[in-house]
Amino acid sequence: MARSLLCGGVSVFQVSRRIPLLSASRCYSQSEPEPLTLREQKHGIRRIILNNPKKRNALSLSMLDTLRENILTDVDGEDLRVIIISAKGPVFSSGHDLKELTSTQGREYHTKVFQTCSEVMTLIQDLPIPVIAMVNGVATAAGCQLVASCDIAVATEKSTFATPGVNVGLFCSTPAVAVGRAVPRKVAMEMLLTGSPISAHDALLHGLISKVVPEERLEEKTLAIAQRVCQSSRPVVALGKATFQRQMAQGRDAAYATASKVMVDNLALRDGQEGIQAFLEKRKPVWSHKPEKVHD
Repeated sequence: MARSLLCGGVSVFQVSRRIPLLSASRCYSQSEPEPLTLREQKHGIRRIILNNPKKRNALSLSMLDTLRENILTDVDGEDLRVIIISAKGPVFSSGHDLKELTSTQGREYHTKVFQTCSEVMTLIQDLPIPVIAMVNGVATAAGCQLVASCDIAVATEKSTFATPGVNVGLFCSTPAVAVGRAVPRKVAMEMLLTGSPISAHDALLHGLISKVVPEERLEEKTLAIAQRVCQSSRPVVALGKATFQRQMAQGRDAAYATASKVMVDNLALRDGQEGIQAFLEKRKPVWSHKPEKVHD
């Protein structure tokens, strides 16, 4: 958002917590406070933009609350198929706001910060819809955790990723939960113990992100993935995502048992049968996007 003027003439943005939904005819002057995030939704794709570049898009308690609100608003609506999280400025997110972590704030406040952060990260993975991180810059500490928590992450060649808390006396223990489940153990430990950043290409190599693209093609490539997700049945995607997360936490045999049962449940869905019938009839499926069953 420009500091001097913001108009909703092209697209409509939901500005969380501080100012209401912008209409096409309404403008906000520099007297209005800058919103922490911007939200736009079109054709099934919700864009959530971290909008505090002056503070390196730090995940302050307010930012975390706002991000959660942006994610949860109408999350069960049939017209929402995928969420893209991105950021303004050269830093995707620098992690927690260290000013909130001084002794002045106290243990109770510190507990609330980390509980809220953990809730937001697990929310992203528990959502019935996919969440994509679109990264163009630096993602450190809880910012790196946010990327690791997303289902898909697309980053530019200049992007870097780090868990540097050890260098300021605060080990990145909570970011390690997400990062340690995304990259090999020894890679995670090197990141955590040294705080040294890794490049986008190394992040891709180790599985922290899904794709590396030129900066000028970041939006194009990310939207292409989101649009492809939108072509599938919402309840089928939701069932698949939930099952993937559940079976990844299980041993091999339990995972196969879980996945086998879900395959049968998937076949009972109206959209499951529609997809198979469409394939047999050599036509495009017509999804209901409703979790209705056609048989037990």
